[in-house]
Amino acid sequence: MTTANIAGVSVTTKANVYFDGKCVSHSITLADGTKKSVGVILPATLTFNTGAPEIMEGVAGSCEYKLKGSEAWVKSGAGEKFSVPGNTTFEIRVSGEPYHYICHFG
Repeated sequence: MTTANIAGVSVTTKANVYFDGKCVSHSITLADGTKKSVGVILPATLTFNTGAPEIMEGVAGSCEYKLKGSEAWVKSGAGEKFSVPGNTTFEIRVSGEPYHYICHFG
């Protein structure tokens, strides 16, 4: 099931803009201090670096992703999640409609 609302959060109103605006997100902090980001990726193929492990949750649209060391692109859409280890890179490819996501850190 796709997360539709996240209650009781603090939102950083200044957007995080990456890759010349192809990825835009906002950082949120839950009451217990947990950090997440919510954002959108426009059609592009991008490479991200991770610090902490991440779980990417699709809210709308779809993407394909490829973890470091893998040759296979894997599709992920709304209501689906995929995990990325910490301290690595991964590629994400969006074609067609934008991919809306929640990134769960840690």
